[in-house]
Amino acid sequence: MMLLQARGLTRRFEGLHAVQGVDLDLPEGEIRALIGPNGAGKTTLVGLISGRVSPDAGRVTFDGRDVTRLPAHRRIALGMGYTFQITSVFGRLSVAENVGLAARRHRRGAAARQEVEDALERVGLSAQAGAEAGDLAYGHQRLLELAMGIAQRPRLLILDEPTQGLSDGEIAGFETLIRELARTTTILLIEHNMRVVTALAQRITVLDRGRVLAEGTPDEIHADAAVQAAYLGGSRDAARR
Repeated sequence: MMLLQARGLTRRFEGLHAVQGVDLDLPEGEIRALIGPNGAGKTTLVGLISGRVSPDAGRVTFDGRDVTRLPAHRRIALGMGYTFQITSVFGRLSVAENVGLAARRHRRGAAARQEVEDALERVGLSAQAGAEAGDLAYGHQRLLELAMGIAQRPRLLILDEPTQGLSDGEIAGFETLIRELARTTTILLIEHNMRVVTALAQRITVLDRGRVLAEGTPDEIHADAAVQAAYLGGSRDAARR
């Protein structure tokens, strides 16, 4: 079943095309990576998918329903979760309270508290549950955002640069968690760490200058001459990070 479909998505900023006529098909249960050089339009594209950016043209369909004109909070209610490229936590609330705000979209009372405990345990932040979110290290704030996404129980979870700021050990834990989540959740992952992409993604979509340059399995993408020229070849050191 195709959970998400985008057709002809286009967005301009001050006359420049950030996204140009992008088509995307994402089957239910897949881990899809979205890669490309800086400025390729990746964050704008997921903003269009999640409802945080309005398109100039094109259509977004989620679970067979046209959601193109629905605001972000309505798409969340339908089962889309999104973690930001820049951390977006409530710094003066505790770690548990941040996750609780997300959990209460689906649970109340004791059930919500259990949801919070489970989400924090899955990302390794149980010991920091009572700490102020603003006091966490950057990498741990990223994990907190992931816990908030998990607590929403989304059908589609969009992750924008989730491993930025994480240690090698935390990245390994993140990979394990994503494989576990993929049993029940479709994942769309923006990621510059090509080792993570190769380890997790079943298919990769490559953006360049707002357009889809290539799409395929990790092996197909690594062998694609156009991708090598536009991204992997020109940014090989960055791609290995």
